[in-house]
Amino acid sequence: MTRPGWRNLYAWALSAFFVVGGSVNLFPPEAVIADYRRWGYPDGFHVVTGLLELTAALLIAFPGTRLAGSALAAVLMVAAAGTVSLHGEYSHAVIPLAVLALVGLNAWLSGLRAT
Repeated sequence: MTRPGWRNLYAWALSAFFVVGGSVNLFPPEAVIADYRRWGYPDGFHVVTGLLELTAALLIAFPGTRLAGSALAAVLMVAAAGTVSLHGEYSHAVIPLAVLALVGLNAWLSGLRAT
């Protein structure tokens, strides 16, 4: 049995972040539902977000789909940062932007692996 490389461990940690985020959006506390309403999203939109986050997590977890998962995750983080920024909640954009940078690193590492 071989040990997983650090690139896999990094990707799996990033994947875990999106599993947690997706789970919170699929089974949200009332505060999360209130956020979505305040931002003007339709009822149930948190389910769409949660499913997309879980899809990104699944794609990131496997080397063959890691780049596609990183692309989806990047779109989600840009949307999250954009949503809170458009509503003047600039400090809430810090985490999505930081995760966007981590996703970018994951995409770069995935591209290196392919060469």
